Amino acid sequence: MPETPRTGTAQLMELLSASLVAYYGDFTAASATEGLTASQGRTLGVLRRGPSAMRALATTLACDASNMTGIIDRLEKRGLVLREPSPTDRRVKNVLLTADGERTIDAIRARMHTTLAGLDALGDEDRAALAGLLERVFVRPPAADD
Repeated sequence: MPETPRTGTAQLMELLSASLVAYYGDFTAASATEGLTASQGRTLGVLRRGPSAMRALATTLACDASNMTGIIDRLEKRGLVLREPSPTDRRVKNVLLTADGERTIDAIRARMHTTLAGLDALGDEDRAALAGLLERVFVRPPAADD
């Protein structure tokens, strides 16, 4: 399919950029209402999917290990996360959400009014299409030989 000014890669990248700016602005403001930085809120969001090793968290959040340690220290002090030794490698520390951490990330997401309003404006078919496209592009991109 030939690219048009509306569907070209550059246009799609601009739309994604504008969407992410709006999303992260909304997320940052909602995190602040819980007394958290955006990085702390993002960490809770990642951990909402399940426990993670410290190194994997740093990689996922694109920060260095020492910065990740500081973020986890502050979240742990507030009772939002716990560190525990990995059952398979005692040298590795896994981080998991506490019940308060789960409530906090849920509260952050509930306060993301701009994002929620935009998503609520979509009908069921559009929501399903958007979810499918996001999964194809970012979660499960096609293999190089596809």
